[in-house]
Amino acid sequence: MKKTITLTTLLVGTTLMSFAQSTPTKVQDAFNTKFPNAKSVEWEKENDTEWEAEFKLNGIEYSANFGTDGTWKETEHEIKVNELPENVKNTLANEFSEYEIEEAEMVETSDFNGYEVEIEKGEETMEVVFDKSGKVIKKKFEDGENEDDEDEN
Repeated sequence: MKKTITLTTLLVGTTLMSFAQSTPTKVQDAFNTKFPNAKSVEWEKENDTEWEAEFKLNGIEYSANFGTDGTWKETEHEIKVNELPENVKNTLANEFSEYEIEEAEMVETSDFNGYEVEIEKGEETMEVVFDKSGKVIKKKFEDGENEDDEDEN
């Protein structure tokens, strides 16, 4: 009997949590307007003020973040390393030659278009954000510590 009550309580609690965490209509509407052809959309609450959708568009995997009021914040999608602009590749070769490139993404916000590259050296992993000219905008170590945080404008 105790097991049944515990299991029922757990199931009800999980259902209520799922219901409480459902994506706001404003967020879904804004997403559908911006990405009307998106497929396989999965939502996750990033924090108290932001939701992230992971989806496919034209066979490419994307993620997009929206504020709880439906404001679009950012879109990212993975690209092949050889698709990075020469300026970015040159900066990587000159300033991060000891690192191996793990992943590259194109990043778009309302006031910035650029690239985010994950690089590794031994146990150290860093994300580096570049503008289209190859200038380093931000460097963030895997532990979340920002080494260099320049203005993205």
